[in-house]
Amino acid sequence: TLPGQEVPAQTREKLSLWDRRTDAMAPLTEKQMDSVLEIRAAAETLSVPSELPIEDLCSLSSRSLQSSFTATVPASTEDVLLKGFQMLDMENDRIETAQQFFAWFAKLQANMDQDESSKYRKTRDDLNCYQEQCDAILKDVSAALEHLDSLQKQYLFVSNKTGTLHEACEQLLKEQSELVDLAESIQQKLSYFNELENINTKLNSPTLSVNSEGFIPMLSKLDDCIQYVSSHPNFKDYPVYLAKFKQCLSKAMHFMKIHIVNTMQNLTSQLTKRDPMGLANADNAFTLYYVKFRAAAPKVRSLIEQIEQRAEKIPEYHQLLDEIHHCYLEQREQLLSPSITSTITDLTSQNSKDHCALVRGGCAFMVHVCQDEHQLYNEFFSKPTPQLDELLEKLCLSLYDVLRPLIIHIIHLETLSELCSILKNEMLEDHVHNNAAQLGAFDAVVKQMLEDVQERLVYRTHIYIQTDITGYNPAPGDLAYPEKLEMMERIAQSLKEEQMKQMSQESMFSDVQLEEPDGRRNSNAGLSSRLQTSISPADLHGMWYPTVRRTLVCLSKLYRCIDRAVFQGLSQEALSACIQSLLKASDIILKNKTQIDGQLFLIKHLLIMREQIAPFHTDFAIKEISLDLKKTRDAAFKILHPKAVPKFFRLNSHNAILEFLLEGTPEIKEHYIDSKKDVDRHLKFSCEQFIQQQTQIFVGNLEEFLTKVAALKTMAIQGGPNYSLSQQPWAQPAKINDIVMATYRVMKSKLPSTLQSMSLYLANRDTEFILFKPVRNNIQQVFQRLLALLQEEYNGEDLQIIACPSMEQINLLLSVNK
Repeated sequence: TLPGQEVPAQTREKLSLWDRRTDAMAPLTEKQMDSVLEIRAAAETLSVPSELPIEDLCSLSSRSLQSSFTATVPASTEDVLLKGFQMLDMENDRIETAQQFFAWFAKLQANMDQDESSKYRKTRDDLNCYQEQCDAILKDVSAALEHLDSLQKQYLFVSNKTGTLHEACEQLLKEQSELVDLAESIQQKLSYFNELENINTKLNSPTLSVNSEGFIPMLSKLDDCIQYVSSHPNFKDYPVYLAKFKQCLSKAMHFMKIHIVNTMQNLTSQLTKRDPMGLANADNAFTLYYVKFRAAAPKVRSLIEQIEQRAEKIPEYHQLLDEIHHCYLEQREQLLSPSITSTITDLTSQNSKDHCALVRGGCAFMVHVCQDEHQLYNEFFSKPTPQLDELLEKLCLSLYDVLRPLIIHIIHLETLSELCSILKNEMLEDHVHNNAAQLGAFDAVVKQMLEDVQERLVYRTHIYIQTDITGYNPAPGDLAYPEKLEMMERIAQSLKEEQMKQMSQESMFSDVQLEEPDGRRNSNAGLSSRLQTSISPADLHGMWYPTVRRTLVCLSKLYRCIDRAVFQGLSQEALSACIQSLLKASDIILKNKTQIDGQLFLIKHLLIMREQIAPFHTDFAIKEISLDLKKTRDAAFKILHPKAVPKFFRLNSHNAILEFLLEGTPEIKEHYIDSKKDVDRHLKFSCEQFIQQQTQIFVGNLEEFLTKVAALKTMAIQGGPNYSLSQQPWAQPAKINDIVMATYRVMKSKLPSTLQSMSLYLANRDTEFILFKPVRNNIQQVFQRLLALLQEEYNGEDLQIIACPSMEQINLLLSVNK
């Protein structure tokens, strides 16, 4: 295009594709780009004279045009134009017309275009070549894809055919496997039914033996067949085959039963022939009744184990096992019953007078029988049965039947308590507790026997309390107080003197014989220790009052023999009876001897009872229930005596009967009786009575005098006439002196005897001090009141006449006699 001529849009668009920045169709190098830029710059500076007419321009030759251009353009541009004309071979041509110019210009432009686009054309040609090659490759690829598509279709066809064939093969294999499994299942199921003929053949064989090696496997197979047929009731001929298998089982169990029963019966018959009366002595009883059976046990134990294993699952075997147990225990009973009866009879005849030895021997014998029977049973059987304990209990009852008539006729508490100890401690706690599994039957019989002994003991205790404690009539020697204590004191003193004399002689002998002084010291220490450990006669068991001794012995016998609740009731009854007997004896002693003897006798024995019942770790309180009929009595009284009721409370007869029905019901009352507290209460009362009476003996006259003085003062305070104590006839100093001197003489004369009596009866320094301390305090208080009164009411001369001892003198008198 010429300068100023517009380039067509289509051309611009195509040109833009050649040199676009991204994905250019003919990319240029940097050098090419520089050349294009130089040409563009030169073209922009090219100037053609606008005033030159076209005709003139056409008449110009190329040379003149060249010369014209040379004249108008710079020298460098002229050189370029010359080169351009030379390249077009037009340096000698003449341009005369515009057509020639345009032709020349088009040729020039074409040459320029050709020169400029040669590289682009070459690139285009290369690209065309590449495109042709790509088209050829695409054509080849399309052909290959068509071949691959065809190959894929063929592969899919072959694969489908192969998969179908494979599935068909797998289905055939599966069907073959199912048929094989079905055939095996049918064969397996038929095998149980086919075993019927084999089992029948074996069971009907004349050479069949339960001890043979094939018998147990046949039993196992028969059990499997019965179990299988029983679990498939939908099979054809199920009832027929099940009945036939049951028949085979019955026949097999019959063979086992016959073998086991015959074995046991043969053993029994052999032993019975040797000892037809069952009187085998103790030496060969073990050999006769146990060794033979133990020797035969292995012959039948294997069969019995098979039966025991199946008994839990199959009822027929359980029934068979029960029959075998019954047969075994029947044979054992047949053997043991005569022997046990004979042995118990011998023990009874040998210990007819010694019930404890009889019970101990009989129970020990039955313990051995029970243990031996359990051990023998375990030789035959591996699982326990209650029938064995029933048999052993039956055998033990033979001992109970012999002992019970003897027990209910025993009257001595010592024998009954010892029997309780034997049954409870030796048998139940020692034997049964350590071997409860084997001695279960013996345990039941011993407990029943123990209950009978305890019942008899309680009954005899009630009688003993009534006859020997409540109904005890004391002999003269039982009430010979304080003579018996004084006699025992003299005997003890003489023994003590002889002992001291003997010890002194031994000490002298040791001084001569021994060189070391340690021996003398040791002998003297031994002497002193033996003298110190001597027991007072009042504390000797034989010196107790008989009812106290019997009560405590009775409680000691009962404590570990009977239940705690029963013991509490009996102890309350025994202690109450004992207290009543002591009160009765104390009254007799008080009447026959002196008051202090009766009181100290009661106090001493109550102290003994309190001390002796302390070790019993039990509660001596019991609950008693009684009916209170007071409301019933009152309601009945209102019906029978309506006049006794006030008028405003009086009702008619119907209301009285209604009141009787509603309010006249008796009440149930509960109250507790504590015998231990009863002992303490009587002891406290006796001590208080002793303190009061001794105070009265010593200072009774002074207390009477002080009481009169107090009454006189009271009258004066209440408005009576004024008084002077010294003016009263009974309060004259001489009278008071008589009273004081008499009291002092009584204290001085009787106080030593009182303390001696307390020492004789109580025989305990601490107890004597505790009991006499209130008496001493009362005496001191009376003299303190008297001295205060005398200081207040009398002058010095009167006090000298009265001559009342001072508190120091009284305390000295009391301390000397302490």
